[in-house]
Amino acid sequence: MKNKVITASVIAASVLFSACATKSNMVNSTTQHSIKFNEVPVPLTDSEKRKIVASSQIEVDGQQTNIGYNTIIRSGDKVGNGIFGLLYDKEGNPVRQKDGSLKISNSNDFASLLPVGEKLFMVSHFESRPAAMYITELNQAKDGKLTAVNTRNIDFAKVNGLWVPCAGSVTPWHTHLGSEEYEPDARKVAADGSIDDYYAPMAEYFGGDLKSLNVYDYGWSPEITVLNEKGDVKVEKHYSMGRFAHELAYVMPDEKTVYLSDDGTNVALYMFIADKAKDLSSGTLYAAKWDQTSNIGAGSANIRWVNLGHVSDDYVKAGLDQKLTFNDLFETSDSPKEGFTSINTTMGQEYLKIKPGMEKLASRMESRRYAAMKGATTEFRKMEGITYNPNENKVYLSISEIAKGMEDNMKSGKSNDKYDKGGNNDIRINYNKCGAVYELNLAHEDDIQSAKDGSYINSNYVVKSMTGLVAGEKNKGTGELAKANKCSLDGLANPDNITFIPNTNTLIIGEDTGSGHQNDFIWSYNLGEKKLTRILTSPYGSETTSPYYYNNIGGHGYLMAVIQHPYGEGDAITKEENMPSTAKSVGDMKAYTGYVGPLPVISK
Repeated sequence: MKNKVITASVIAASVLFSACATKSNMVNSTTQHSIKFNEVPVPLTDSEKRKIVASSQIEVDGQQTNIGYNTIIRSGDKVGNGIFGLLYDKEGNPVRQKDGSLKISNSNDFASLLPVGEKLFMVSHFESRPAAMYITELNQAKDGKLTAVNTRNIDFAKVNGLWVPCAGSVTPWHTHLGSEEYEPDARKVAADGSIDDYYAPMAEYFGGDLKSLNVYDYGWSPEITVLNEKGDVKVEKHYSMGRFAHELAYVMPDEKTVYLSDDGTNVALYMFIADKAKDLSSGTLYAAKWDQTSNIGAGSANIRWVNLGHVSDDYVKAGLDQKLTFNDLFETSDSPKEGFTSINTTMGQEYLKIKPGMEKLASRMESRRYAAMKGATTEFRKMEGITYNPNENKVYLSISEIAKGMEDNMKSGKSNDKYDKGGNNDIRINYNKCGAVYELNLAHEDDIQSAKDGSYINSNYVVKSMTGLVAGEKNKGTGELAKANKCSLDGLANPDNITFIPNTNTLIIGEDTGSGHQNDFIWSYNLGEKKLTRILTSPYGSETTSPYYYNNIGGHGYLMAVIQHPYGEGDAITKEENMPSTAKSVGDMKAYTGYVGPLPVISK
């Protein structure tokens, strides 16, 4: 690479803890820059609905810069010695389809930009089973354009493979922090090693042998460190941060506090406090307790934190190596029974009792179930992106759909106790199929409260409350456009991943919607004006995954934006099984990893 790279700026357990801090949180002293993307229109014609269209200009403090969507690489592209998205088994052999052809994933997801010395690397997720991460060396031209030089698969053999990596983040120490979503249900493992059709493809990582899989190897947060300019990497899974349906983990500026989102139905919100800065290998895990203060709109609540205990990666790894099963951790009952706790999580209502000596392992290997048993709230639905606003010292969290456990003994607005029966029913707000983004407020020094045992949470970045910030709305129109878009075209439809542009008032919001919008959008949201601006539209059947902002890499800014599985997902008009036939060629179905930009650097 010709230009030198500038580094990117980027109740009970047994008690409920309230937020505590050793000193006040300080809002960053920065200049508030004016930023405006030109708006992209709603695609109306068939031709427009097959394209990626992004803002062509951005205005920063009155100065306009031409921008656009730039593809770095697409799934199946051969770059250097590698084929981007080709899946491999544990022995390093390519996985093949039934017809013998190479199995290439079109499920591109989060892609990080990591400057290392004089070089720039990108680490990319492929959200499949088996899954993959790829490391790609990039070249940055003088005008900021990024091109792929070489790509290769990252070997996960030492941790028995990678499972459904969804979103991710870049840590303050410039490592890639990934995810493993939709953890398989260990209680349902059959004698032949099977669980369900979703789990079955993972056997390909072991040559088709389901019995070689250990269900507890999957559902963690992996960290990738690029060690040198050759692109050598270190792969770790952080068992200390818990096992659940990781959407992403986001590290706060103290380099110790981590917020972790849990995707699915009846899930939890987690916070992890590492023992040491820049080291996620041991620490204390907490789960949120929603104390509702309002049911208006997307709702509001005070947040307390349930301590799930302190554990290290090594301690949990020893349990995995013993091939412990669900039945080694828990006793179960089919009905209420003394000593058993009734919970309601992703896996439904259960009566569980932790076996003696298994508390620590259960807290990490079955974090959601354990959190529910300790009184935390496991009623959130489709918890997605997390980002931080250093200007105002706030966290943002997207909820793709307000439904099921988040309702009050209802499903889609109709009476149904399935998702609250046997649980806390902490969240009681109105159904909204279009979803919302929440603002989470952090505690300050004057918020300090001692826990029942006198302990406190050792962090200055503890969430104390959350409230709806911006929500999608039902499309109240009529005609073909309304039929194809169940959510208003002027608002959100199932917000997914989000990113904040520091030194501005701008939150970027991506979508992962089926019937909500026929074409998924990325939005810019002005927090002061409370105004949404559409800045990208994607082709039929795709998802706008993992928008992520980089302020200064080699003198240029980038808004990473991945277009996952074009023509791969159904919408309000076309069923998922029929969507691939609407593509004009197989090549149209290749996913895009790229960015909106290059953007001007926005200084403090």
